[in-house]
Amino acid sequence: QVQLVESGGGLVQPGGSLRLTCAASGFTFRMYAMNWYRQAPGKERALVARITSTGRGTTYADAVEGRFTISRDNVKNTVYLHMNSLRPEDTAVYYCNVYRSGGGNTWGQGTQVTVST
Repeated sequence: QVQLVESGGGLVQPGGSLRLTCAASGFTFRMYAMNWYRQAPGKERALVARITSTGRGTTYADAVEGRFTISRDNVKNTVYLHMNSLRPEDTAVYYCNVYRSGGGNTWGQGTQVTVST
């Protein structure tokens, strides 16, 4: 069974940092690109960051470029999202995602990030 489990969300003040973790199981993790998405209240789910299967390539949404870093550990089957200089507009539920051609999209349950004083 393919499973993605996110953790690490919480309440943080503006300018603060958080690290999100996504633990993957049930598929050959090292073969697939991994994604982080987020969905703010009243908005559509949007891609935040993507990392290639080897970890050598990354892409970011313009809104987080330079502040967020995606990384992965193919031994631990884990993908991370390091978030720095957080802003109130980063408040959202953050989801881990993988797309596999034979299995379609798989999503985690999401983890809430709230940036507020």
